[in-house]
Order: sequence, then structure tokens, then C-alpha cells
Amino acid sequence: MVVMPALVVKELRKSYGDFEAVRGLSFEVERGEIFGLIGPNGAGKTTTIKTIVGLLKPDSGEIELLGRKMPDKGVLARVGYMPQELALYLNLTVEENLWFYSRLYGLPREEFERRKEEVLRFVGLEKFRDRLVAELSGGMQRRASLACALVHEPEFLILDEPTVGVDPGLRASFWRYFRELTDEGASILITTHYMDEAVNCDRVAIVIAGRVLVTATPEEIMAETGSATLEEAVLKLTGVKG
Repeated sequence: MVVMPALVVKELRKSYGDFEAVRGLSFEVERGEIFGLIGPNGAGKTTTIKTIVGLLKPDSGEIELLGRKMPDKGVLARVGYMPQELALYLNLTVEENLWFYSRLYGLPREEFERRKEEVLRFVGLEKFRDRLVAELSGGMQRRASLACALVHEPEFLILDEPTVGVDPGLRASFWRYFRELTDEGASILITTHYMDEAVNCDRVAIVIAGRVLVTATPEEIMAETGSATLEEAVLKLTGVKG
């Protein structure tokens, strides 16, 4: 039995006026893997993510997500999305934000009651469920954002710079969460410019100036370039520090 990729992106292009942010970008995410889009700021990673989830309309190209041609609003109920910018209501509590996102995803109330306990425990926010988001630290707000992306138990998770601005200890915790999710069958697409994190991906695509330069495992990229670290390999390949 042939298992289709969780995500297929073919020849994606997206411009802002005369500036072409994404220039014929192609890659695939296999089911059950953590796939990283890595590269410097301004490489086109966030534009690619926003196009995949339907926040931006591509100029051309094809996107197939969980076997469905995009755009397809129906398939988004099976997808969790954590944007780089904070997308929580500051004047609501953590639990109220979870309830809001569960309604967006069409989760029944009884299912929400079960899932909220699971995700709050998963991200370590059980004791902060009644705290206003505005009163949380930046790291706790990122945890709450991840919980909202997970509340409907998505098959595919899209994470845009999920650990930006958080301390190293919390970054390590997040990556343990991500691996647990793929161990349970989820697939993850993640963007990051932290090369010490990107080595945790099963495969990565190095993105530079809106194009994929190479797709391989971190180990293969380091071996091919004769590099001791992934950051060194990216620097050799692109001339730009990741």
C-alpha cells in the first residue's frame, strides 16, 4: 500500500508587488515526520506557511494537504496552526482561549472538556487555566498558543517559529512535545532559524531567497558539506548565517 505524503507543495510562487518572496518552491512532508523549513529571516518561510494555511493566495503552484487540493476549508479542521505572532485574546483566560479555538475547529463541548485537560497537562499549564493571557510570561503565552493549536487533536501541525523568544529550557521542552506528537502519528511542518533546533527534524529544506536549495536529513547535509554543525553547513551552502 502506497502511503501518500501529508503535504505536497509544487512550484509555489508568491509576490508582494514587484518583490517575489517565494520563487518556485517545492517540498513534501511525509506522514509521521518533523519536517523543517530552515533559513535566515526573510527567506520566505513564513510566506510559505501562510500560503499553505490559506491566509495568503499564491500566484501559482499547487498545494495538497492530507490528500486534498488546497484551498479546502474542510481539511483545515484536521490541521493545527501556531503562527509566529501571538494569536491569543489577551483579555481572556487560557481556558477561554482554548474554548474559542475549539469552536473554530467545530469541536463538540463534551470533546472539548476531555481535550482541554489533555492539552493543558501536555504543555504544563493546568495551574494557569484561569489566568488572563495578558498576565502570562512570554514563554507561557507560547505554551498557550501551542495548546490552542492542539485542542482539536490535529493530524497535521504547522508551527511558524514556535520557540522564538523563549528560553533554552522551554525550547527543549517544546521539542519533546513535538516528538511525542509524531510518535502518536501526527505530522509536523516547522519553521525555525535556530540551527541547534533544526537538527531535531527528520528532514529539512534549506530555503534561501524564496527557493529550496536542498532537502535532506540534517546528518546528510552536514556530511555532504563536511561540517560539524548544521549552522556551519548552512553557512557554507548559502553564505548566510541561519
